[in-house]
Amino acid sequence: MHDTSDPATDPAALRQDARTIGLIGLAHGSSHFFHLLLPPMFPWLIEAFGLSYAQLGFLVSLFFVISGVGQALSGFLVDRIGARPILFVALGCFVASSLVAATAQGYGALMLAAALAGCGNAPFHPVDFTILNKRVSAPRLGHAFAVHGISGNLGWATAPVFLAGLTAASGSWRVAYVGAAVLALVVMGLLWWQRAAIDDRAGAWAHERPAAAPASGAAAPVPAAEHPMAFLRLPSVWLCFSFFFWTTVALSAIQSYAGPALRQMYGLPLGWTTLVVTGYMLCGAAGMVAGGFLAARAQRLERIIAAGMLACALAMLLVASGHLPGGVALVLVALSGLGTGLAGPSRDMLIRRASPPGATGRVYGTVYSGLDLGFASAAPLLGRLMDEGAAPWIFGVSALALLAGVASAALVGRGLAARQRQAQAGTAANVRAA
Repeated sequence: MHDTSDPATDPAALRQDARTIGLIGLAHGSSHFFHLLLPPMFPWLIEAFGLSYAQLGFLVSLFFVISGVGQALSGFLVDRIGARPILFVALGCFVASSLVAATAQGYGALMLAAALAGCGNAPFHPVDFTILNKRVSAPRLGHAFAVHGISGNLGWATAPVFLAGLTAASGSWRVAYVGAAVLALVVMGLLWWQRAAIDDRAGAWAHERPAAAPASGAAAPVPAAEHPMAFLRLPSVWLCFSFFFWTTVALSAIQSYAGPALRQMYGLPLGWTTLVVTGYMLCGAAGMVAGGFLAARAQRLERIIAAGMLACALAMLLVASGHLPGGVALVLVALSGLGTGLAGPSRDMLIRRASPPGATGRVYGTVYSGLDLGFASAAPLLGRLMDEGAAPWIFGVSALALLAGVASAALVGRGLAARQRQAQAGTAANVRAA
């Protein structure tokens, strides 16, 4: 149990916060690693089973559809039974998915592997944010959200290197999938060993106190007697959902098609364009470090989000124009990750402020399902654009989606500011009456 000293300066609080943040970062990085369990291996799977890219693309859609539906539902389960046990079940799904892929004899087994990975990925955001909000002291939540985002980017960056590297070293893609299963088991074992630090039912800081007055900028509590689905009536929840949908459409454009689009538009060599996504993710991680400091201090988080995402959108429009030198266009796409990274921690903090007490898992599960929907729906549209030779629209769609995300965040911020003014007016009226 914590003492009553200031958690911002208490060394014991710092150690406990750091341990929880590190463990949840590891878990989140693992979930992003398994986003890419299948795509980096497509060339080997085509050779092994004679599959088409359309069939392999369906595996990606299957993953994100299952993950999206499961994410919205798992939020309710997290609020009911706790986040920690669900985290271990999710990691178990990753182990099973890897082993099914390692022993696959046909397309049906790959579908099962994708489905299991989607089930494993589904609960991670409601699990992670429930634990962080309950275990990490308020002064360090911005940094916690930054580490959470950075670890996701690093998971994406690690998966292709890990899987392709093991395949090259062993001469067998099946060995790579066995290695992925071992990796998930190691992560599960480490989290089990340190399970006390991720116990959300024994929250160290208890940010969610239904009886307490809402903090500055926080949503008003939902009365305990209300239905568990009552949070769905809050406009801020659906605005946050739309924010995630639009920003994921933009991310999907860069993650999946920026390299081919740059080759078509600027004639850049393959060796260069394959680095653009890695550069984007690393710049995004750097932006999140700075964004964590800003989110910890800012009152109007939507302004930080707007600044970062508008800068990224401007970069995308410049690249879409086709008038830049090829090398400049490639570097600009990579550097635009700084803007989205800067906005990441403020985005997660904004969702926290919009969440009614006691509904953290449900809100994060619903809101983050917009991420899965964005990935699942954007890929076919963007692929069609590439097939039709409309490469500039890859960057144009990304810019437009970012602008739509800025609008959604601005509306959430405006609603929270209005609630804060109403709460302050009510407090002033009570003081005068007394």
